[in-house]
Amino acid sequence: MAGNVCVRWLGQMGLEVRAGETAVMIDYYASEAPDRLIAPPIPAGEVKHVQGFLGTHDHLDHMDHEAWKIWAGTCPEAKFVFPEMHREAVLADGIGADRQLGLNAGGEVRVGEITVRAIPAAHEFLNPDAQGRYPALQYILEAEGKRIYHAGDTVRYEGMRPMLEAFGPIDLAIVPINGRDAARYRKDIIGNMTFQEAADLIGELNVRKVIPGHWNMFAFNPGDPAAFADYLDAKYPGRTVCLLPQMMEWVEL
Repeated sequence: MAGNVCVRWLGQMGLEVRAGETAVMIDYYASEAPDRLIAPPIPAGEVKHVQGFLGTHDHLDHMDHEAWKIWAGTCPEAKFVFPEMHREAVLADGIGADRQLGLNAGGEVRVGEITVRAIPAAHEFLNPDAQGRYPALQYILEAEGKRIYHAGDTVRYEGMRPMLEAFGPIDLAIVPINGRDAARYRKDIIGNMTFQEAADLIGELNVRKVIPGHWNMFAFNPGDPAAFADYLDAKYPGRTVCLLPQMMEWVEL
């Protein structure tokens, strides 16, 4: 691993970010399951020396509760970052309140050398509760003068782009590209941006490096990273699409 800020893709929307001496994992799905198309690149029990575990929303492949229970022990100093709405579910994982950093839209926390800020995610709807808490979030991480955008699971919604632009230039983004359709919705598989919508967002934000995510985990919810890369190149040339042949390859910012 070279440089002060690096990331590596862990499959689906899983991302590890390292900045100096701080490591965080976002949406890492580490549990074995019969319907997975890929094995966890790092078994949950082998994850150590991580200072923060971030989940964007309470779906298995984003907040992996069985893995969080393990990491609460293997990384005893780690903090857990998640939408505030899901605090009781995290408490049930055996993670004490002193290790929980619940967030809502507009919130900010710090994990070691990394600052994490949040905006709402619409998966497929915003759905705030009566207290104005959102069930799904998008994260913007900042460290060492670099900025990383993790879209979680979301479609585009009115006002989303200006919120992201307000953070300033984004050095790298990971965005879902699996889209949505009636057949999946009828099976309660709620969707995300299409690859075209994701590419347009990246182009409009002038992001130079991007990882297409949420396409390789489940046969019933796929995406097309090559189509994403081709569309982005045709419409917004000059971007670097990190179509990693294998997970775990470090990308330097």
